[in-house]
Amino acid sequence: MPLIERSSYTRPPFYQFNGHLQTVLPAILRRVETPYERERLTLPDGDFLDLDWIDRGSRRLVILTHGLEGNSDRHYMKGMANLFAGRGWDALAWNCRSCSGEMNRQLRMYNHGDIEDIGAVIQHALSIKDYEQVVLIGFSMGGSILMKYLGVQGKEAPEQVSRGVAFSAPCNLEASVEALELPGNAFYKRRFFKSLRAKIEAKAEQYPNAIDTSKLDEIREWRDFDNFFSAPINGYEDAADFYRRASAQNYMAGTDRPILLVNAVNDPILPPECSPVALCEQHDKIFLERPLEGGHVGFTLPKAGYAWSEYRALEWCEG
Repeated sequence: MPLIERSSYTRPPFYQFNGHLQTVLPAILRRVETPYERERLTLPDGDFLDLDWIDRGSRRLVILTHGLEGNSDRHYMKGMANLFAGRGWDALAWNCRSCSGEMNRQLRMYNHGDIEDIGAVIQHALSIKDYEQVVLIGFSMGGSILMKYLGVQGKEAPEQVSRGVAFSAPCNLEASVEALELPGNAFYKRRFFKSLRAKIEAKAEQYPNAIDTSKLDEIREWRDFDNFFSAPINGYEDAADFYRRASAQNYMAGTDRPILLVNAVNDPILPPECSPVALCEQHDKIFLERPLEGGHVGFTLPKAGYAWSEYRALEWCEG
């Protein structure tokens, strides 16, 4: 019954006294420098992914997947890469399609349910170096992607992939969308919409016959955006089909590699439905840890260079 009843994360900085501050302030205040080297991976469909590496000459590799509208430059990606690299691991922080500063080539972009690209990243890494151990770490959407990947692949996942860690993962995508519609979460919704709208407009310039940007002015809710854009662009029938097929909780049970899922109780944009307690109680490979504090991809520590989540992931992966 892998429910971790007592989390080791108990002390956010004193000025981060609620879930919103624990979410927003690290993104604003934390500055992390990371010595990435970039590689462009060409995909079978002619598109590309930009991969940012830290090469320590190791036989162990950590692969990091960012959240919605994130990239390899996010503080949580850089901090995790630095900590693992400092312990002698190679680190690979990959950017989802359209997230590295250059619009991708194909009509499709990226989404919570797409596991094809993370699979391509893993296979590429294994093809260029003889890694003995690969661990997957994802944040928010990235956590959902890696858990779906491990669940779908099951025993067919490469043998070098030993385990996964997901922080602040919306395992139930529809429930997380509904949470973003709450009045208290309007700030997050506006920021996401602003960024996503710009991408849809850029994509419409590439594919003017496939995207009707006039629909952008009709959007009032997340479900509208997903019905008009996320679903059709990425091959789903509609928002409901997208939420069903992209929710990690519908696939996680298939994993035979250990997964640590860490969702804070006070996460402002993840309701309780995003922490699949019943599944974890019955599954011997999925460990659920629910700190009372931490916000959404926060988990900072007082007077510390690294976040608690970074130490926790390293502990899990080396344990």
